[in-house]
Amino acid sequence: MDEPMNDAPGAQVKVTFTTNEADLQLPEEKRQLLVPADIRRYGLSRILNSDLMLDSGSIPFDFLVNGSFLRSSLEDYLNSEGLSLETNLTLQYVRSLIPPVFEASFEHDDWVSSVDALTATSPAGRWSGENFSRGQERILSASYDGLLRIWNTSGEVLVTAPSASHGGHSASIKAAKFISSTQIASTGMDRSVRVWKYTDPGASGQAELKPTLELYGHRASVDSLEVHGPSKRILTASADGSVALWSASKSSSPEADASLLPNAHTSKRRKVASSVTTPQRGPLFLMQIHNAPATAAVFDPRDHTVGYSVSQDHTVKTLDLTTGSVVANLTLSHSLLSLCAIPRSNGAPLLAVGTSARHITLVDPRASAATTSVMTLRGHTNKVVALAANPENEYSLVSGSHDGTCRIWDLRSVRPASGGESEGGVGGNVSEPVYVFERESRQGKKKSVAGEGAKVFGVVWDRELGILSGGEDKKVQVNRGRDVVRE
Repeated sequence: MDEPMNDAPGAQVKVTFTTNEADLQLPEEKRQLLVPADIRRYGLSRILNSDLMLDSGSIPFDFLVNGSFLRSSLEDYLNSEGLSLETNLTLQYVRSLIPPVFEASFEHDDWVSSVDALTATSPAGRWSGENFSRGQERILSASYDGLLRIWNTSGEVLVTAPSASHGGHSASIKAAKFISSTQIASTGMDRSVRVWKYTDPGASGQAELKPTLELYGHRASVDSLEVHGPSKRILTASADGSVALWSASKSSSPEADASLLPNAHTSKRRKVASSVTTPQRGPLFLMQIHNAPATAAVFDPRDHTVGYSVSQDHTVKTLDLTTGSVVANLTLSHSLLSLCAIPRSNGAPLLAVGTSARHITLVDPRASAATTSVMTLRGHTNKVVALAANPENEYSLVSGSHDGTCRIWDLRSVRPASGGESEGGVGGNVSEPVYVFERESRQGKKKSVAGEGAKVFGVVWDRELGILSGGEDKKVQVNRGRDVVRE
């Protein structure tokens, strides 16, 4: 179909429409046509929606050209690439991206280090099955004041964890997650992993958060936490270079090393007396595998007996969590600070790794992979300390950085790397963020490239609640997450 779609005079360009979306495929005879050279995204979207094409009503579309979103007219794009109007352009159309607009923020007394969500579609909500009730969506936050807080979606604190004198953490909390709708795990600078029982009677009573288990094994701050609800397993990474696997159940947890318990060195440090006696246990495995602080560890999305860890020693390690051993090792070029596993339908997950060099490296953890680095995501101006995959697809994620921003990435939008842009500086692809959003608390204030006063420490992407982030501004911030990057 080579006829133009309108009668306006002027230069024209032949385009070929393509898409990966099964419900939006064009018949073969309609995929090629002539369009005005000065047409932009909106005009192309109208053409696709017309009766002669998809007859789809008013679906807004974006268009990828050679891996980049079209942000100009076709003529301007061709000129910028040094191409003539005779070029046949292939346009991949996808449903338009919707900006992650600000929705709410919740005030804290100190920096917010970590956030998590409990909804019907969150991991903990799915693991809870019928025990989770609609209408009881919750947000969990961990703070440098040593306290956990659970919020409803209206921004009201339903319960605050007890302080150290009543069984809580004795130093800043670094990470926290829902294991299920009734169980929470947290870690902190006091070297401990703590398991909590969460009771939420809803409108009929007061929510309660009680410590049920203290886990000891790390010798320094425990900075990362991942959970697997069905097996009640907890995976942690510590500044002492170790990665540990724990059970959230007292009955299946071994005894702790007595020398690592809080009471062991009371003559050398002041003990914080607690009026609550909580069982103390040790790890199932403790792997001293990194030569510098271990900064993050996660479970494989397909198999909870496989894990991955990263460290400031520049390495990504694949772990066998049934034997507590390292089965593969990748060495990158910079200190590694954050990690998330992006599920893929065709096999092993893709690992997104945040670095001290201000970029995100995507790596294939399989030992058989031909190259270590798959793609480099560039745009942050300070180190990348938090990552979360989009729960709706396998090609987008959000990152949080000490530059005070969160950035949304679409892995379909890529370009070949120029000199020095990719991990290792050789070959590979590069992507820039499709959206950037800052801390709402800094609106109207002077921007800092380094992010002073607005550093982001934690981020999670939930299908229902959106993108939740916490940081140095002492707030949990909620931004729209649905349809930001559509399939």
